[in-house]
Amino acid sequence: MMRSLNNPFVLSLSKHLPFLKKNPSTSSGRTAVGVLLALLSTPAFAHPGHLHMAGFTAGVLHPLTGLDHLAAMLMVGLWAGTVFRNRLIVPPLAFVAFMLAGFALGAIGGALPLTELLILASVIVLGAMVLFEVRLPIMAASALIALFAFAHGHAHGAEMPADASVLSFGAGFALMTAALHAAGVGLAMLANRPVTRALGGASAALGLVWMFAT
Repeated sequence: MMRSLNNPFVLSLSKHLPFLKKNPSTSSGRTAVGVLLALLSTPAFAHPGHLHMAGFTAGVLHPLTGLDHLAAMLMVGLWAGTVFRNRLIVPPLAFVAFMLAGFALGAIGGALPLTELLILASVIVLGAMVLFEVRLPIMAASALIALFAFAHGHAHGAEMPADASVLSFGAGFALMTAALHAAGVGLAMLANRPVTRALGGASAALGLVWMFAT
């Protein structure tokens, strides 16, 4: 894992994140970039398939089997914890609520154009929001998050195992989504700015790499 920090792409990314050079926590920032690179460059980022389990357990595990989902959910928490500390709960609530709405549409077989493109865009855009610490009005930020969340939810619903209980599966992945948001918020609270910005930059850059690689 640590050898990935010397990967030419990681070093190149670090050159484009100048705050990693100027801050004494450079090594921790590069570590964050390397970890996200190692995760998001794996085949799981491209939806190779999901675990075949029914009900609540399948719902809990489902967000963890697609690293595009995982990255976007962490970015929501990081963005909330970095920029919206006075309204910390609003972005995660918007994501979970609209994700469940999208899930309902996907579960009944409803179509949503450009679902995968919206999911990919969420990894890039939300990562950029964290990297640049963009301070949108809370309603605008929530609307953007809601759009992406609806696409993520639709994918969850469409990929739900045929033998799974809709309610149990939905409860499981909603709980895991909230936990991932909480993890992102926790990172934003505990880590310093270079680390959180590095994670955002890595998410955005790797989303772009994945987009051009598919």
